[in-house]
Amino acid sequence: MRKLIVSINVTLDGYMAGPAGELDWHFPHWNHEMATFAYEQLCGMDSILLGRITYQAMASYWPYEANNTAHGRLECAYAHMMNNYTKFVFSRSLRTVEWRNARIIKKDIGKEVKALKQQDGLNIVVFGSGSIIARLMQLDLIDEYVLWVHPVALGRGIPLFRNIQGQQNLKLLQTKIFSSGVVVLYYGKPPRTNGVVRAIR
Repeated sequence: MRKLIVSINVTLDGYMAGPAGELDWHFPHWNHEMATFAYEQLCGMDSILLGRITYQAMASYWPYEANNTAHGRLECAYAHMMNNYTKFVFSRSLRTVEWRNARIIKKDIGKEVKALKQQDGLNIVVFGSGSIIARLMQLDLIDEYVLWVHPVALGRGIPLFRNIQGQQNLKLLQTKIFSSGVVVLYYGKPPRTNGVVRAIR
């Protein structure tokens, strides 16, 4: 069974975006080292889950980046994957999607994601889409979190972890430190013993 992995930029104080959805705070830290790492990560996926807002932002950006002559091979290859991977957009309001290989899912997200995880293929990644992440967390369907923690505090904004029902225990799997000061933290589900999740100390 393939994994469902959340990969997202967050601030030191736990926000995934500013109060109005601003993402400008993470661009100053981006460098070639991080771009290479992001490319290698995406090579292990073949499907992307998106909410409506994240879909609309990405669909207005990545199709044009594929033909941007200012980019090098790495950026073009990343854009090619983003455009050609299968994209599942969870939305009740969207009627059509135009981004290549994207399709709308209006049915129960839990059933749909469980079915997707059972299919053959590489892992599935969730980019952004805080409301989708919150729902998948409630349903215990997320296998790993890849948190790109940036050296900045916003003080207010849209939190990554919201509407949590009860304590969530995670296990630190590995870390990656970049010269820009960004630290990637990999978290996964803790081991289970007789159906009971053991807290990691």
